[in-house]
Amino acid sequence: MVRKDRTTDPTGEKDSERWMARFQVRLAMQPGVDRAVVLQAVKEVTAHCAETGEHPHNRFGDPDAYAVEAAARLVPADRAARAKRHNGVLRSVESVVRKIRDVPGL
Repeated sequence: MVRKDRTTDPTGEKDSERWMARFQVRLAMQPGVDRAVVLQAVKEVTAHCAETGEHPHNRFGDPDAYAVEAAARLVPADRAARAKRHNGVLRSVESVVRKIRDVPGL
């Protein structure tokens, strides 16, 4: 009797899930990306992989790099620019707050 080892993943399903999870996180971190953009990109990747049986890495490459590429393709340029400016302002305010906390007596 041959026992199936539950720790192995011959189909690469777990690896595909890890790729997709990393892609989604990295995509969500891109300027201007909202839930609709993430859903659209995930739908595209999932549909392609379901049709072809390919692993997402084989078609789309590194999930971090593909997240940047997908954001550039799916987010309108003006929205991405606005989000970058907003993020820059937030970083500046956070920097000032950190410096104020470092001042003795405050």
